[in-house]
Amino acid sequence: MPRIGQHAVVCGASMAGLLAARVLTEHYDRVTVVERDVLTDDPTPRRGVPQGCQPHALLTRCAQILDELFPGYLDELVDAGAHRWDDGDLTKFDVSFGGHVMLRNGRMPRPQSLVQHYVSRPLLEHHVWRRVRALPRVNILDGHHVDTLLRTSSRVTGVRVSQTCGPATDLHADLVVDASGRGSRTPAFLAELGYERPAVEELVIRVAYASMPVRIPPDALRQHLIVRMFEPGRPRGFVMFRCEKDVWMVAAGTLGPIRPPSTPAELLDFGEGIAPPYALAAARAAEPLDGVRVYQYPSNRWRRYDKMTRFPGGFVVLGDAFCSFNPIYGQGMTVAAIEATILRDCLRAGDTDLPRRFHRRAANTIRVAWQTAVGSDLALPEVHGRPSPSMRLTNAYTEHVLRAAEVDSLVVQDFLRVVGMVAPPASLLHPAFMMRVARAGRRRAGAPGAGASVLTATGQ
Repeated sequence: MPRIGQHAVVCGASMAGLLAARVLTEHYDRVTVVERDVLTDDPTPRRGVPQGCQPHALLTRCAQILDELFPGYLDELVDAGAHRWDDGDLTKFDVSFGGHVMLRNGRMPRPQSLVQHYVSRPLLEHHVWRRVRALPRVNILDGHHVDTLLRTSSRVTGVRVSQTCGPATDLHADLVVDASGRGSRTPAFLAELGYERPAVEELVIRVAYASMPVRIPPDALRQHLIVRMFEPGRPRGFVMFRCEKDVWMVAAGTLGPIRPPSTPAELLDFGEGIAPPYALAAARAAEPLDGVRVYQYPSNRWRRYDKMTRFPGGFVVLGDAFCSFNPIYGQGMTVAAIEATILRDCLRAGDTDLPRRFHRRAANTIRVAWQTAVGSDLALPEVHGRPSPSMRLTNAYTEHVLRAAEVDSLVVQDFLRVVGMVAPPASLLHPAFMMRVARAGRRRAGAPGAGASVLTATGQ
């Protein structure tokens, strides 16, 4: 790999920051990761990742990138207790999108095309951090925050960092990467340097999540994931998400002014009428491992760094600092992972005009995820906004796909491949797939109950 410079600085030890640091080791002699939190050797939630105690979906594309950047990573996760779904057995998957419960019997035709792993966010991130920390070129400077950017002429040349009590230190660098998350101060930093702030696209959604970890005996449920998403007219959702070993995350979601549950009793009562009875019975019989934690998310937000006409050299922004999505769709970590590979590809061509090249290429990936998240949110009447004509068409067609997914395992597989970001949304417009959707729709209409599960009331 071409060596570009001596030193790169990453602001934030988020998943985006850690993956960026891994990529940067291929092109810089030293990489320093600056993190406000004091990091520990324990896989526990931390202040800088307030959503870390909520359920997290490791989408298939993200898992593939992690295993590419850290060979053997996924096997290491499984050895630590994560669960792998690689047999396509649909009895292990109970998910509803938009009021449509996907087929819950049989197998997907190509299960290896959609391997999924189930694990908590703290354990997932901990193993990435361990891998990054072991890299000889990386130094993690935790317990520090970035005060400002350093600049010479039209180029960022480093950052000034400090601790809560202590003098500031200048870290000079050939490249600075902002991966500090949704609360990124880059717009203010750019204004201080005489640049315009980026334009912002935003959709207010006011989503709140409440979750509680519980222990459920391994043979109590065969499913890995039980989801009842928001649907039009019902701005409430319920999730049971298998984590490592016998730990599950039980969670509720609300949209708009509805107050999320804040106690274990409220959380379980919240699931009445939403969760499948067998799942709720398992949750009520489970052993609570902690209290209920609430996370509130106000809006989808995309800072359009890709559209800025003036931007300093030696500086790029990625992850939630660039664009953050409604976390219910599980896209954030995956988009950050894809951005890390885009940064790697851009650096392989050198650092000339790097910010423009990176931000524009990253925007192509962001746009797909943005249209998926925002289009899905705008399908709910509780979210105020006007979907574009293309979003309305997409939502209408997706409705047909979801109806077909109630009875057709191939439709389930190909739809989930798009959700997992291993296949482009355009794949759902292939003539053969559209014919499959049409045939499944006719079969569903002609055979009431065809999509009903053959599983027993216990979910087994």
